[in-house]
Amino acid sequence: MYCFRQIINMAAIRGKGSQKAARQNRLKAEIITYVKAHPDCTAADIVCYLSNEKLMRNHGLTTRKVGFFIPRYLKEISWYLDTSTGKRVYSVA
Repeated sequence: MYCFRQIINMAAIRGKGSQKAARQNRLKAEIITYVKAHPDCTAADIVCYLSNEKLMRNHGLTTRKVGFFIPRYLKEISWYLDTSTGKRVYSVA
C-alpha cells in the first residue's frame, strides 16, 4: 500500500515545461517568418519548409497539427478557404 501511494505521488509531480514552451516559441517564430516571406501558402507548404529546411523533423509536425496550431496560437496570421482546392491559405493579417 505504501508503494502504491508513493507511485501515485511521483506521477503527480510535473515540470514547468520549459522545453515544450521553447519548442512552441520557436515554432511560432518559424511559421511567422515563413508566412511573411511566402504569403498565400498552405499548411503543407509550411510543414515541408519546417521539416526539410529548418530541420524540425523530430517535432512530429503534420499539416493537420499546423492547421490547428495557427488559429489557436498565431492571431496575426489570417486564412481564407481556396475555392478550387478547398484548402486553407495563410497570410499575415
